[in-house]
Amino acid sequence: MNGVVADSAAPAPFCWSVRVYWEDTDGGGVVYYANYLRFLERARTEWLRARGHGQRDIAERLGLLFVVVRVEIDYRAAARLDDQLLVTCEPRPAGRIQVDFVQRILRGSIDGELVAEARVRAACVDSRTLHPRRLPEFVR
Repeated sequence: MNGVVADSAAPAPFCWSVRVYWEDTDGGGVVYYANYLRFLERARTEWLRARGHGQRDIAERLGLLFVVVRVEIDYRAAARLDDQLLVTCEPRPAGRIQVDFVQRILRGSIDGELVAEARVRAACVDSRTLHPRRLPEFVR
């Protein structure tokens, strides 16, 4: 991976593939900067779904929501119209209530060009009161 050091003992990151459509771009066919956040969000949602937990189910059955409290993103290369991107998601618990997601957006494959890398911190809150709640076991 360009610019990314992988720990051979660490499990492979969750990966989600997305195609860049016209609606994702600015007038010049380059992905609009805020839309990278949408790709990151969708990959985190699909990470949960791959573990058997949809967002609606978590909110209704467990009474929990995940709210983003911080985002750091570094843009490394421009993604363009029709690019096939791979978005990774690696959760790292950050205490009892918060989790950090280390995420990368790569062009084409896990070995492709690094387009962006981000660290997203999410907090677990009660779906009714929005008060902090302990992370569920499937996130820890």
